[in-house]
Amino acid sequence: QVQLVESGGGLVQSGGSLRLSCAASGRTSSSNTKGWFRQAPGKEREFVAAISWSGGSTYYADSVKGRFTISRDNAKNTVYLQMNSLKPGDTAVYYCAVSHIYGLPTNVYEYAYWGQGTRVTVSS
Repeated sequence: QVQLVESGGGLVQSGGSLRLSCAASGRTSSSNTKGWFRQAPGKEREFVAAISWSGGSTYYADSVKGRFTISRDNAKNTVYLQMNSLKPGDTAVYYCAVSHIYGLPTNVYEYAYWGQGTRVTVSS
């Protein structure tokens, strides 16, 4: 089993920045893909970003490309999401997840482990 704990969420004004962290514990391995998803009230959970096990490959949803940056520190078993130029539309609960599928999967069902989420609220 893998346990994931997100942190770093909060309330920020439009145009501001936040950095989310996700620490993994348990039967962790650096040889997996890690991703970030988000879920706004009344909406389905959606893909935000993914990063390969080495950190050498990343993929972003069009809605966050150029504003968000995903990174990972395998020595600390932690993945990060730097969020800049935040908009009210970015308001959601953000979840990190682990996938053992090769590549950079973007579908919820391709991720085996999930954190409990951290809430991000962007005010206008």
